[in-house]
Amino acid sequence: MSDPHSPLRLNVGFVVAQSAGFSRDFPLDLPQINVPPDLHLTSLSGAVRATRTPQGILLQVAFQTSISLECVRCLTSFDQALHVDFTELYAFSQRYVTDSGLIMPETGIIDLEPLFREYILLEIPISPLCRPDCKGLCPICGNNLNESTCYHDEETGDPRLASLKALLDK
Repeated sequence: MSDPHSPLRLNVGFVVAQSAGFSRDFPLDLPQINVPPDLHLTSLSGAVRATRTPQGILLQVAFQTSISLECVRCLTSFDQALHVDFTELYAFSQRYVTDSGLIMPETGIIDLEPLFREYILLEIPISPLCRPDCKGLCPICGNNLNESTCYHDEETGDPRLASLKALLDK
């Protein structure tokens, strides 16, 4: 069962006591959750499958969520949907530790917050766009070109470069 005070903490101690091959699904359905220090997620839904293996507890996680981001072109806030899938092994001993270095805690309680944070950060786009055809901001007045059209003269440019511009016009 998950801890009601921290929904990303799973008590998998009973899975450890089972034979290899036993698995249990933990559903995820949270209207909102904060993953410290700075991730605020909404509409998190999915599942965590904990499977007992001879080496440890294998977690297979698949979930969807939304995060509020700022568009790099027009600077408006929008909700970005994220789909995250990952598999990690919490090893019973150092002998079976994978590259992630996860060891099964003696308490039988696994805190998924650090893993969720890492995998969510990997899914966030480097240059988030509110929509693929975002027009951005007007370089002259800063108006959002998705909401209105600006009618400015062509860029006036730097007067020191006017003679070079004249060469280009020829």
